[in-house]
Amino acid sequence: MTGEQKGTVLVTGGAGYIGSHTVVSLLEAGYAVVALDNFTNSVNSTKNESVALKRVEEITGKKVHFYRCDLLDKDAVERIFKAHRIDSVIHFAALKAVGESMTNPLLYYKNNMIGMINLLEVMDSLGIYKMVFSSSCTVYGEPERLPITEENPTGNVTNVYGRTKYFIEEMLKDAVRADPKWNIIALRYFNPVGAHKSGRIGEDPTKQFTNLMPYISQVAIGKKDVLTIFGNDYDTPDGTGVRDYVHVMDLASGHVAALNKLDKEHLGLKMYNLGTGKGISVMELIHTFERVNKVKIPYVIQERRAGDISSMYANATLAEQELGWKAIHSVDEMCEDFWRWQTMNPNGYKTEQANGHH
Repeated sequence: MTGEQKGTVLVTGGAGYIGSHTVVSLLEAGYAVVALDNFTNSVNSTKNESVALKRVEEITGKKVHFYRCDLLDKDAVERIFKAHRIDSVIHFAALKAVGESMTNPLLYYKNNMIGMINLLEVMDSLGIYKMVFSSSCTVYGEPERLPITEENPTGNVTNVYGRTKYFIEEMLKDAVRADPKWNIIALRYFNPVGAHKSGRIGEDPTKQFTNLMPYISQVAIGKKDVLTIFGNDYDTPDGTGVRDYVHVMDLASGHVAALNKLDKEHLGLKMYNLGTGKGISVMELIHTFERVNKVKIPYVIQERRAGDISSMYANATLAEQELGWKAIHSVDEMCEDFWRWQTMNPNGYKTEQANGHH
């Protein structure tokens, strides 16, 4: 899988869930990786080291240059760029909890928007124009028709987190119009789940606003008593929200495919959906998790949450045609791989701290 050295990628938010899994795929594809993270959404073992990225090094047998850095500190960002010959950037770093974004909007605007502006300014000053941006299907808002293609209108967004993604996409459109040197792909992810099959890295939520799969998993392992399902009166086959769950390793390979495309071709700015093209309801995901992992998930139904939508799934054919990418992991695998990670790491990455490793 190695092959020739393909240049150096800076991965912002590299210690996070999608970031760390993508670093595995980048290293396996022959890219060198420099990663930065401020640990807002990820667990660190020591002051300046990421447990997740240490494990990525174990999985791949390759080195990751890691910096603890916040994108709001533009000078620090510039120093990292100057210390390495960066060819391209994959930008994950962002605050991402929908609920928290509604209660603390300014924090989200400041972090996500200014972080991106700082990054673009530093890149521009150093003549680096290739970027893969981590966007989201939330930019589509409540869709009028399904499945969602990249042509679906964006902007009627139901939450602040999603609005930061939408505003950044609009900002990128303007930047590219003003300076055609930019070569950017924005990947609109649907719902990332699962973990690397080694069970060594996975999603370790640091906030109480958590995604569905870790929540299911915490209930299954006994850390939480019961799963709360928000709303069972949606206009869906079983009343629970329908989403397009995509395995995190499929997302990771999507970023490698996007970089390969930017290495070969000048696109200006192009958006691609990354999803499976299939909608799965909350109830179906719970039942699949129970069946595959032979566990029980007690649940309670509560009111819908503000900002949530009923149904959302991708048409991902554009990515298949133009990036040569397709999601290949099944929902069974997503559940199996996540449970392996959860059972091997019942306290996420925190156990390492307690044991005093590294």
